Amino acid sequence: MGEDRTGWPVPGWMPPPRPGPAVMTGRWVRLERLDPAAHAADLHRANSADAAIWDYLPYGPFADLAGYAAWAQTMAPLADPMFYAMRDLATGHCGGVASYLRIAPEAGTIEVGHINLAAQMQRTPAATEAMALMMGWAFAAGYRRYEWKCNALNARSRRAAERLGLSYEGVFRQAAVIKGRNRDTAWFAAIDSEWPALTAAFAAWLDPDNFDAAGRQRRALSALTAPLLVTRDPG
Repeated sequence: MGEDRTGWPVPGWMPPPRPGPAVMTGRWVRLERLDPAAHAADLHRANSADAAIWDYLPYGPFADLAGYAAWAQTMAPLADPMFYAMRDLATGHCGGVASYLRIAPEAGTIEVGHINLAAQMQRTPAATEAMALMMGWAFAAGYRRYEWKCNALNARSRRAAERLGLSYEGVFRQAAVIKGRNRDTAWFAAIDSEWPALTAAFAAWLDPDNFDAAGRQRRALSALTAPLLVTRDPG
């Protein structure tokens, strides 16, 4: 690439726009900008099934709808983080949220985070497609780097990042204090040159033919994305 001691040239570089669309729709899921009036009751009801989904987030759990609605009203107007509710098109109900955050168009970097999936949406095609839609928008808009960070103790999140094709980049020790406890932060990322292969992997996994009559996957997404990882998470 002609790299020298100051890095390779990036000809024609222009910062991408800030996100994002009000709605992103796939085969299995629709992402809708978080709207407390439209989403809070549905999300709170779904989230109430398992308080453990809040363990690694800096807020929650919420004892009642009023508390959750107040949180949603604070988050919904923000441009960074920019929250989306995930609506499962099969059921019509919302079962999760995620956001773009640490949005830096001048650097071409963007992060996905605040991911919180209720039990009913975990390990579903809708949840995976939601992540693919968010990643796809970012790279289509011109971002060069798409990041995922999580508590280093959150093994499920670390596995999810690699399953989605984001490569492990290390741990920042003592990165934060969350709910009075130390947080080491594990970093994962994908870059724009990896997106064509990743989008092909998502398309193959999300194809209805990849699922049997009982809804079981025939081929795991991790099998499709593993060859694309630059480094693997040793944890």
